[in-house]
Amino acid sequence: DFARWIRTNTDSTECASAGVPIVRLMPNTPALCGEGAAGMFADSDVSPKQRAQTEYVVRNIAKEYFWVATESGVDDVCAVSGSGPAYFFLVIEAMEQKAVEMGLERRVARRLAAQTALGAAKMVLEAPEDVEVATLRKNVTSPNGTTHAAIQQMIKDSVPEGVATGMQACRERCVSLSEEFGNL
Repeated sequence: DFARWIRTNTDSTECASAGVPIVRLMPNTPALCGEGAAGMFADSDVSPKQRAQTEYVVRNIAKEYFWVATESGVDDVCAVSGSGPAYFFLVIEAMEQKAVEMGLERRVARRLAAQTALGAAKMVLEAPEDVEVATLRKNVTSPNGTTHAAIQQMIKDSVPEGVATGMQACRERCVSLSEEFGNL
């Protein structure tokens, strides 16, 4: 692959000492449907013009994109949005399966779960920045109501902790892959 060819035909210290500008980019698969997110890091050799050129390209694959201050910030981006679509696919998959078990047709279950995820995400993106996501969740969680019962069970089942530890495992793997890539 191209990355292996680059690594075997160039030396990263040679590139760095030669002042070769390097941008590290972490997009995600929703770029395939115009809903991508990406994080980028530019080393000190990247000029403002090159940053602008990078943003021009990234705007075509990512609806949301951000520069991170350190190269390790790209590993953080990977844990959130690079691998994040799979986390949501897992939730949608679980919701779809349970809805089928409860009696809904698979097509209906899938569409309801997916649209619910999309709608919730849109509400987060459209909320004022000072409104916490927890507030949005609490706004649809009536005390002792149906949503409350579900949320309490998910908390009991350590769903928030599972997400956090999964993201940490992702980040750690990103770091180890970076180290492996550097040793090719």
